[in-house]
Amino acid sequence: MSPAPFPYTLIATDLDGTLLRSDETVSQRTRDALAAATEAGAAHIVVTGRGVPWTRYILDDLGYRGLAVCGQGAQVYHAGEHRLLTSLTLDRQVAAIALAKLESEVGPLALAASRDGLDGEVLMSADYTVQEGPLPYLPLTDVSDLWAAPLNKIYIQHPSLDDDALTAVAKETIGGLVDVVMAGAGIVEILPLGLSKATGLSLAARRLGLRAADTIAFGDMPNDIPMFAWAAHSVAMANAHTEVKAVATEMTASNDEDGIAVTLESLLGAEA
Repeated sequence: MSPAPFPYTLIATDLDGTLLRSDETVSQRTRDALAAATEAGAAHIVVTGRGVPWTRYILDDLGYRGLAVCGQGAQVYHAGEHRLLTSLTLDRQVAAIALAKLESEVGPLALAASRDGLDGEVLMSADYTVQEGPLPYLPLTDVSDLWAAPLNKIYIQHPSLDDDALTAVAKETIGGLVDVVMAGAGIVEILPLGLSKATGLSLAARRLGLRAADTIAFGDMPNDIPMFAWAAHSVAMANAHTEVKAVATEMTASNDEDGIAVTLESLLGAEA
């Protein structure tokens, strides 16, 4: 018996807080649900804020061989060929002006930066708080090193402002020069103006001949909101930020409770 048709031709999933559990694994249940959906005719695209160097090992572990959108939409990466198809960089002169303007408003910031390329390093200042884990980075000891090579984005942290407050003041202060997004706990990013996950996803979908009208998207943080606006149907995880829940078409279980699988199994069951 052939598998039932799936109601969407494209499944777009965020990575951290969505596809990945808190321990940075993907459950067998979620793997099986995605496999069943793809067997039923849907393509799966991972859409993550992580740059390729911080995403590649996860995709390899999954046996993922399709397109992935990385770096908040800046990079379209072919996982099967380990090849970068497109990459958009941050104008370093504009970024330097924006950063100086923001620090004149809120004071010194802890900084990190993601360099462009398949093997682009991530630089981090000593006061930047990094999550424990396997992600490699280099120490940033001289701020001028930020501008020594092409960048996809800059990460900022403030000693007293929380993520929501820092994002809000950054958008107000430098929003005309760059884009500012909150991508996770302690992760506020400066991006090229106009860049979003929707930008990269639309490019990847076009390469596959797929449309926004046939897309279901899963996410948990404000940087997923443009992707939600682009997709026909959006699903917020139970652990999602309140801004994401407010704009989602529906909610599912948390990432630790296999929320993607819960929704996909329901859709597959409805079509059976």
